[in-house]
Amino acid sequence: MNRPPLTPLADSLPASVPFVGPETLERARAAPFAARLGANESVFGPSPKALNAMAAASADVWKYGDPENYDLRHALAQHHDVSPDNIVVGEGIDALLGYLVRLYVEGGTAVVTSAGAYPTFNYHVAGFGGELHMVPYRDDREDPDALVARALETGARLIYFANPDNPMGSWHDAVAVQHLIDAVPSDCLLILDEAYIELAPDGTAPALDMTNANVIRMRTFSKGHGMAGARVGYALGEAQTIAAFNKIRNHFGMCRISQAGALAALNDQPYLAEVCAKVAASRDRIAEIARDNGLVPLPSATNFVAVDCGADGDFARKVLEGLLAEGLFVRMPFVAPQNRAIRISCGSPQDMDLLAQALPKALHAARQSNG
Repeated sequence: MNRPPLTPLADSLPASVPFVGPETLERARAAPFAARLGANESVFGPSPKALNAMAAASADVWKYGDPENYDLRHALAQHHDVSPDNIVVGEGIDALLGYLVRLYVEGGTAVVTSAGAYPTFNYHVAGFGGELHMVPYRDDREDPDALVARALETGARLIYFANPDNPMGSWHDAVAVQHLIDAVPSDCLLILDEAYIELAPDGTAPALDMTNANVIRMRTFSKGHGMAGARVGYALGEAQTIAAFNKIRNHFGMCRISQAGALAALNDQPYLAEVCAKVAASRDRIAEIARDNGLVPLPSATNFVAVDCGADGDFARKVLEGLLAEGLFVRMPFVAPQNRAIRISCGSPQDMDLLAQALPKALHAARQSNG
């Protein structure tokens, strides 16, 4: 059959997505999961004020969303004490990463990240022909010094660094992150992914500096604000860097329902504080359940906990499969040695009770299969 050819770059890429969604797994097992603890969503949901705002906005869904995201950008600017020119809103951090890579990466452009870090970023880099250079984690945390050293060695255009980190939940304090920012080469841009920052301890994020053209900071309404399905992310950066997004972004990409929900969520900081407290309690419960089963919970500044299963990736995968068989959706890191762990998202008290029942069974099955 004749067909128009793909570009050589597109033809060389696998037709796959970075993550297998829980819905795909539910279809494969022909049953829903009893607890959804693998996608780092917030089961505590958005603010009731956000839900009401989205319901009200749905009557106007026949309209396109404001392509300038004016109200939300200005509210975010006031919240962070910066100019609206320092903020771009997009369809989640994932889309903003794609736009950013499109702006800075072409065939052969060097890009530095950590082996095992957020794979969607790598997906975008590959999609624009960039050359990924990876450094290993150190002590289950991303290694800022190694990232800068590799960037200098390769002449990298971009460095990706998440703080707090996914998939390990680890974090560096503001002093260490500022040291990284200060060390970025002058012709390189640091992408500082702070998706989980609302859930992290005080002193994790360095002060915003909107005059620094070598760093851009990513935030989201998907985690603490509980709006993962609404796809609202934003970036904070130097004004000229932010203005460049207007060259290539999808100007009508933001649904007006999502815009209204994010604005209402931002204005309900007491609810966010309640969610942070629930997340902290759930982290403690996950850690307790892990220890009760002889496993080691790793420190976390996110809405999930990485649990060291005490062996290698093959054993951790069997534990994960056992939890899936018990109806609990979880995930695990992809790269050794971090893949000795499974990653369990925070959940409701009922979710935690299910985890407490399922984990001993999953461990028993994994140990039996190891024989």
